[in-house]
Amino acid sequence: MLLRMSTLLLRTLREDPADAEVPSHRLLLRAGYVRRAAPGGYAWLPLGKLVLDRVTEVVRAEMTAIGDQEVHFPALLPAEPYRTSGRWTEYGDDIFTLADRKGAEHLLAPTHEELATLLVGDVFTSYRDFPVTLFQIQTKFRDEARPRAGLLRGREFLMKDAYSFDLDEAGLQAAYDRHRAAYTKVFDRLGLDYTIVRATSGAMGGSASEEFLAAAPVGEDTFVGCTACDYAANTEAVTTRAPAAGDPYAHPPAEVHDTPETPTIASLVELANARRLAGRSDWTAADTLKNILLTVRRPGADETELLVIGLPGDREVDLKRVEAALHPATVTVFEDWAEHPELVRGYIGPQILAKLGLRYLVDPRVVPGSAWLTGANEPGRHATNVVSGRDFTPDGTIEAAEVRPGDRCPACEAGELTIRRGIEIGHIFQLGRRFTDAFAVDVLGPEGRPVRPTMGCYGIGVSRLVAAIAEQHHDDRGLVWPASVAPLDVHLVAAGKGPQVEAALDLGGRLAAAGLRVLVDDRAGVSAGVKFTDAELIGVPRAVVVGRRLTEGYVELRDRATGERSDVPLDGLVERLADEVRATRGHLV
Repeated sequence: MLLRMSTLLLRTLREDPADAEVPSHRLLLRAGYVRRAAPGGYAWLPLGKLVLDRVTEVVRAEMTAIGDQEVHFPALLPAEPYRTSGRWTEYGDDIFTLADRKGAEHLLAPTHEELATLLVGDVFTSYRDFPVTLFQIQTKFRDEARPRAGLLRGREFLMKDAYSFDLDEAGLQAAYDRHRAAYTKVFDRLGLDYTIVRATSGAMGGSASEEFLAAAPVGEDTFVGCTACDYAANTEAVTTRAPAAGDPYAHPPAEVHDTPETPTIASLVELANARRLAGRSDWTAADTLKNILLTVRRPGADETELLVIGLPGDREVDLKRVEAALHPATVTVFEDWAEHPELVRGYIGPQILAKLGLRYLVDPRVVPGSAWLTGANEPGRHATNVVSGRDFTPDGTIEAAEVRPGDRCPACEAGELTIRRGIEIGHIFQLGRRFTDAFAVDVLGPEGRPVRPTMGCYGIGVSRLVAAIAEQHHDDRGLVWPASVAPLDVHLVAAGKGPQVEAALDLGGRLAAAGLRVLVDDRAGVSAGVKFTDAELIGVPRAVVVGRRLTEGYVELRDRATGERSDVPLDGLVERLADEVRATRGHLV
C-alpha cells in the first residue's frame, strides 16, 4: 500500500480543538484520524479507518482462533424481543427508539443478546448442536446524555460481542475461561496496559462478571487493587467485610441530647466531644450514623419512591455504587423537603423510619448490636446509644459507601486497597439462562428430555480500543502507535524539492512492492519543519527522511517511540525495513 500526502484526505491541526477534553480526543482530531460528524458520532478518515481495521483484525483473529463463528445482525431491531426480555424498559432513556411508517416500534441495537438467543433457538434443536458461540463486529448505539471524550463516550460505536450457548454450567465456565484467555491475547497484541477486575453485571444480568480496564488517568471507571494479594475490582463491585455482630441489649438505653446547630457530621462530633455525650470524649465521624435520603425511579414507573441509606458518618454515599446495587433503577439525591415535613433535614435518625413506611438499607458495617450517635428526628437534637436490632431494624444492607485508598482488602484483609482509573475495553459475563428463559428456548437433551441452554456474553469496545491505545501511546509531540495497530509501517518525508520528492516516491513504491504500508509526504510548498511535525503527530513507527545526504546515498531513519535517529545507506534499505516489519508482524501474530 502506498499513500501520498498530496492526495490523501487528511488535514492536521496545529492547535487542540476547543471541545477536545482528553489526549486521545485531541490527538486523533489533530492528526486527522477522525472528524466529528454529530454529537457523539465521528467519521473515520483514511488513516483512522486503517487503525480501526487493524484493531478489528486482531479481535477477529483471536475470536476465530477459539472457535467462535462470525455472524452479522441488523442494527435496526423490532421492539418485541426487548419487551419480552424486559430490557426495553430496563434501558430506559439509554436506547434510541423509533417507529416505522406503520407505527411499529423499533430500537437501534445497544447489544444483541435477544437476537442471538432467538437465532440459536430457531436453528438448533438438539444437544448434538452444542456448544456453539457466535460473534459479530457491529455498530451499536446508546443515547448518552452527555457524549464526551471523543471515542471514549459516544452515541455510536463499533463493538465485538460474542454469545456462547452451552448445555450445563461446566460448559459455560469453560466458554467463559476460553474468552477470558482470548481477551488477554487481544489486549497484549494491541500493546495495552490493562487490569482484569471483578465487576457488576448491570443490564446484562447473570452471575460472574469481569471487566478489562486499560489504565488511564482520564478513565471513567474507578477500580481498586490490593497491596498484598491479586484482588482487583471495579469500585461498584467492591464488598465490605462486616464486623462481628453483638448483643443489641448489651448497651444502655438510647438518650436524646440537645445538639443545636449541628447539621454536619463534623459539627456534631465537635459538640459531642466538648459536651462528653454519653460520658465520652473520643467521638469520631465513624461513630455516627448518617442517614441519606434518595429518590429511586424504577424503569417504566410513573412514581418515585424514597429510600434511606444509613452509613457511618466518615463515609460519603457513592451514587454509582447505589445504582449498581439497585439496577435497573435510577437514583438521585432527595431534594423535596417541603413535601415531607416529618423528615427533619440534618437530624434524621433510623428510629422512626419503619413507622413512616420508608425503606431503610444500611452499610454492612451497621451490624446488629452496633450502637450509634445519630439524629433524633427533631431539629437540633441527636441521640446516643441508638442500637441496630433494638432501636431500629434495617430492611437490608447495601454497598453504597465510597471506597477509599487504604481500606482493608475484602479478600485477604492483610493488604490495603489502592485506587486507580481505567477505560473499560472489555467485559465478560456468565449470563446463565436469563435470555433462554425469556424466550423459552429448549433443545432435546441426551436423555430425550428438554434441556435449556445457558449463555455467556463477551464484549469488546473496538472503536474505544483505538482511543484507549492512543491514551497510553502518545507523547507531547503526538501519537506513538504500536506496530500492531499503526496505520502504516513507514512514513517517508521528502525534506526538499525535486530530487528528494522523486527519491521518496521511488523508495515508497519499492517498499510497497515488498509488502509494506507506506505514506509519502510529497506535498509541494510545505516546509520540512511542518512535514516533520506532521510525521510526529501522525505517529507511524518508522520515519525515513529523504534529505540533505541523498546525493551521498544516505537517508535518515527515525524511530518514533524511542526518538533514535541514524543515517543509513539507501542501498539495501528496502530489504532491511521489509525484514524488520515482517519480524514484527510475526511476533505479533
